[in-house]
Amino acid sequence: MNTQSMRVVIVGASLAGLNTARALRAEGHTGPITLVGEEPYSPYDRPPLSKEFLTSDAGHDSLALADTGALGLTELYGRRAVHLGPRERTVRLEDGQVLPYDGLVIATGAGARSWPAPLPAAGVHTIRTLADATALRRDLGTARRRILIVGGGFIGSEAAATARELGHDVVLAYPGPAPLHRAIGEDAASFVAELHRTAGVSIVPFATLTALHGQQRVTSATLNATHQVSADTVLLALGATPHTGWLTHSGLRLDRGLVTDAHARAMRTDGRPHPRIVAAGDVTRFPHPHATGLLNLGHWSNAVEQARTAARTLLSPHAPTAYRPVASFWSTLYGVRFRAVGLPREADSAETREHDMERRRLDVAYYRDGRLVGALTANRAARITQYREQLAEDLATVARV
Repeated sequence: MNTQSMRVVIVGASLAGLNTARALRAEGHTGPITLVGEEPYSPYDRPPLSKEFLTSDAGHDSLALADTGALGLTELYGRRAVHLGPRERTVRLEDGQVLPYDGLVIATGAGARSWPAPLPAAGVHTIRTLADATALRRDLGTARRRILIVGGGFIGSEAAATARELGHDVVLAYPGPAPLHRAIGEDAASFVAELHRTAGVSIVPFATLTALHGQQRVTSATLNATHQVSADTVLLALGATPHTGWLTHSGLRLDRGLVTDAHARAMRTDGRPHPRIVAAGDVTRFPHPHATGLLNLGHWSNAVEQARTAARTLLSPHAPTAYRPVASFWSTLYGVRFRAVGLPREADSAETREHDMERRRLDVAYYRDGRLVGALTANRAARITQYREQLAEDLATVARV
């Protein structure tokens, strides 16, 4: 088959899905590409949803990633995929439409993990989609509120900072000793915790949500079965769950996401990569030289870079492209710009080279078995370039071995 003219279906109108379509066209693919998205919008940028979007009156147009017209796509929005038939090479949508394909890209991303018990009628939110963020923004814009944010990851921390800047009373509760402790380690997490305290956020460490109270609207929450917190708005920032339900009977390997090989090919349950199915973005878990197990990167840069690899692998199945990224992510809290490269979570030790709360500067290098695997800086953007170069050189050495 001429791969440049094959029918490609991309399931997931996400950053990864859009960038796979872009990469396919850039690599010379001239065949039909169908882009399917569950939300009723063209692909949009998600990082602003927990930050500046909450303080603005912006809509989808301000977040749209690109004018897709130039890519010549068939665009199906507001349409959910419910079944994959790899043997028949078809994707079935919820409305019954069946899409045949020669090559398939899975880029369905992940959804916000919610509270498993019944929720009060109003006031409880997650942030993952434009609709989620719009609902939360509506709450934040009505009056000064008592806001409980459950979860100490980046989304929880960013939303806490934004809500505090809007003048709300904010409680940030999280399961560890400090926000982001698992992701960035003790010293960096203590730096983040101090930023929250200085801004007036009440932080509650070692906290687990055990109950939400209220009928028409949430009125309070119980932490650790005994500690009650008054709140008329609750944000559940409990992490994400990859959208793989529609793949349950597909014969593809699912393990807290869709498992891919080092070339972005979807793995089958028999241990072999599928030659016609690739994947990219938050839905994937894949091997990496700096990781001890399969890796899931919910980062903007990963969605873009893995999409390029997926496109090249799909077009050149006999010479697939290896995916060994220098992971990177960024965040802004109270005007402090955090930048990270590599995999700090994979470290067994860390070296804090600068920790200056007064000047709001931070520089931490992360190691495993004495080998650099990641770095994090705050208001030290120039230093991150050096770390990136060192990590890239190490990965290049691995590739040559």
